[in-house]
Amino acid sequence: MTYTPTYLQARYGAQAAAWPVPRHPVVEHILSHRSVRNFLPDALPPDTVQTLVAAAQSAPSSSNLQTWSVIAVHSQDSRNRLAELAGNQAHIRTAPLILVWLADLSRIARISQYKDQPADGLPYLDTYLMAVIDAALAAQNAVVAAEALGLGTVYIGALRNQPEAVAQVVGTPAGVFPVFGLVVGHPDPARPAAIKPRLPQASVLHHERYTAPASLAAEIGDYDAQLRDFQVSEGLPEVDWSDLVLQRLANADSLKGRHRLVEALKGAGFALR
Repeated sequence: MTYTPTYLQARYGAQAAAWPVPRHPVVEHILSHRSVRNFLPDALPPDTVQTLVAAAQSAPSSSNLQTWSVIAVHSQDSRNRLAELAGNQAHIRTAPLILVWLADLSRIARISQYKDQPADGLPYLDTYLMAVIDAALAAQNAVVAAEALGLGTVYIGALRNQPEAVAQVVGTPAGVFPVFGLVVGHPDPARPAAIKPRLPQASVLHHERYTAPASLAAEIGDYDAQLRDFQVSEGLPEVDWSDLVLQRLANADSLKGRHRLVEALKGAGFALR
């Protein structure tokens, strides 16, 4: 039996009725995801971090190399500093936990030394990319688990704005790089988060071969309108999505420090050959 739930309508608008999804609790849970930025300061239940990390470690890992680590930051002082480094995002200060996800090649480097055998594949770009992908897969498993426990989450990519300073806060050695953060906490029921609309599936789903849209203006125009409706409902300034993405990537300054990422990675011991 299929149906068209309200959360699918929130995600895709009118087009959601074209392909109702099966009723299944796991599917419903994933499709109901929303980023939470308003948290209560309440402490998390005991063993929450261990549960989230168990979920993270249950994610796939390329060749089972497990080239990621995560730092659980509870300290208010450390969270305040990370918030400052990440554009003064208040939810980093308010929520009781931020998980800093790391591309971690140092473990394999130590194994190489311990076994007195080479690991000459470590300095290559693909190895770093593999670590980033592993970290992202692990983190998203943690998100699904956190939301299943009634918690809210939001990713913090802005930790890459000043990665060297972030590394000082969390004490990462050479061969380890903070890829992103994940704030975890109890959502504030007085300020609930909404499901944000996404591009139509026709924009992202291709069959057999990549196919450019026949009318980009119509496709993006419809999504711009849908996102403006969302912005109005949330009391946000009305800005077309197409304008937002161009503002975000207009020039090096708009990257807010991330244009130095290659320099920062090399400084952290990643050769990126």
